[in-house]
Amino acid sequence: MADNTATPPRHMLTFDVEEYFHCEVFRQVIGPDRWDQWPSRIGGQIDALLALLEEYRVRATFFVLGRLADTDPDVVRRIAAAGHEIACHGQSHEMIARLGPEAFRADTRTAKDRLESLTGGPVLGYRAATFGLMRPTAWAIDILADLGFAYDSSVQPVRHDRYGVPDAPATAHWAAGPAGGVILEIPPMTRRLAGRNIPLGGGGYFRLLPAVLFDGALRWWARRGRAAMLYLHPWEFDADQPVVPVGALSQFRHRVNLARTAGKLRTLLAGHRFAPVRDLLDHLRDAAPVRFDYAAPISA
Repeated sequence: MADNTATPPRHMLTFDVEEYFHCEVFRQVIGPDRWDQWPSRIGGQIDALLALLEEYRVRATFFVLGRLADTDPDVVRRIAAAGHEIACHGQSHEMIARLGPEAFRADTRTAKDRLESLTGGPVLGYRAATFGLMRPTAWAIDILADLGFAYDSSVQPVRHDRYGVPDAPATAHWAAGPAGGVILEIPPMTRRLAGRNIPLGGGGYFRLLPAVLFDGALRWWARRGRAAMLYLHPWEFDADQPVVPVGALSQFRHRVNLARTAGKLRTLLAGHRFAPVRDLLDHLRDAAPVRFDYAAPISA
């Protein structure tokens, strides 16, 4: 059932379900042709995560790679059986820009079809690998709308070396593509500071920064009647995963504070209300009057 209450809102808790070796930061040393040479850890990671969420009676949205429906179907079934939302993270964890329009459509349709076939339910949401929806890939909005997705969460309204649309709205809005396609866009949580959006949605920022910042940001958005979104990965709860031989910066980005992720999340689960995105779609649509044209020139 959709939640239309504005005060206090439930926030959105999301997870990108992928193996540790799927990460873009490892691509130069572990390409897709070498994924089968690394041990899978997704099953144990998911079981631990599901147990943690059940402890707090929290349901979340899991953006699942379509390929896991082939390699680890029982993992996907366990997530769905626990009452969580299954959304789409693409088929191959390939960046939108590297795929191009034709391959992106095929990759996304394949993933959506396989996840829906496996779970028997509709897949409403999509999130691109590495938040790869940017101005040069705005054509993906038209494809997502055409494929029947109800919402997207592939845009980070920040400046970053790999992704970002810094002038995009920081709250849920209607994203418009160059061919006229429109989809509800739900960006991860940020806070405005010194004229810039500071990323406080999750991932490496969640592991690096103190929990009090995320707690404060969630409360700030709640006071304004807005539902904010957090995102994490199952591998971020696994400090015992194999060490991939990459440079110091990449190693730091991937492994910093892995042992503390669960404790930080527990702090937030104890102090805030969370829900899957699907439960808040009506609330988000009602609160998303802004239309943002991703094919337009960068605003001043």
